[in-house]
Amino acid sequence: MSDLVVTDFNDFFISFDDNAPAKEQETVKDKKLIALKVLVIVLGSFLVLEALLYSFVLPLFSAPEITYSGLNYLTKNELNEKLSELDCSTWSGFSTEMAVSVLSTISCVESVAVDKHFPNKISVKIKERNAVAKSIICQDGTSKSVQIDENGILFSVNSASVATDYSVPLVSGLPVDNLQEGMRLPAKYRVLMEQISDIRKLPRKYFAAVSEIQVVPKEYGNYELVLYPSQAKVKVLSDRNLNEDALQYMMVVLDVVNSIEPDVSEIDLRYGAVSYRRR
Repeated sequence: MSDLVVTDFNDFFISFDDNAPAKEQETVKDKKLIALKVLVIVLGSFLVLEALLYSFVLPLFSAPEITYSGLNYLTKNELNEKLSELDCSTWSGFSTEMAVSVLSTISCVESVAVDKHFPNKISVKIKERNAVAKSIICQDGTSKSVQIDENGILFSVNSASVATDYSVPLVSGLPVDNLQEGMRLPAKYRVLMEQISDIRKLPRKYFAAVSEIQVVPKEYGNYELVLYPSQAKVKVLSDRNLNEDALQYMMVVLDVVNSIEPDVSEIDLRYGAVSYRRR
């Protein structure tokens, strides 16, 4: 009985020992598979980290990409030169508040908005002033052409298109000393700029027929206007109310007077009556 038991027990161990190499092989395979998975995860992590490094970290600390919109007279080079006064070496160190402050000092800039977009882009939105009139000022001993917007702000642009735009009238005789770019005209002359702006918005280009508007100061702070038609060698005296009706009336009077008296040098439309003076 005992011999039978021993025999069966030995047979059990023999069977167990025969399966041992196969299980060891499976264990080795499992370890190799785990090691391979770990290697793949590590390499993948390195790739992800490298992608994050080149996509976000490095751009964050490199020179930003600046884009501009709303430019008409200004150029990107002019704005880049202006921003060179700031720290533009890195996106993270770029100050939008300082950029707005610096760009706002440009006389032809009406408003500016600067936004940062992660990781390295900066957008600058510029609104330039719209010239409704132009004038000549004396600055540093020299005469300089400037433009005036409807709010009476003086500014200048490096563009020949404004100088040759005949819908932008020349306004002379502004009795203000030391006019400079960025300055604002006194309130009484801003009314004139608003009147000119309203006329320029009309379908008919009235100022193409007027080469110059001269401001003539009067007593008690008032002023009158002298208009110089571009197609006639005559000057027209008018009050300070410049509008479409006044310009249409002026053109009708010019036609009538020239047909009657071709040698007229001055027409006076003030005080509700028409008078003229010969040369």
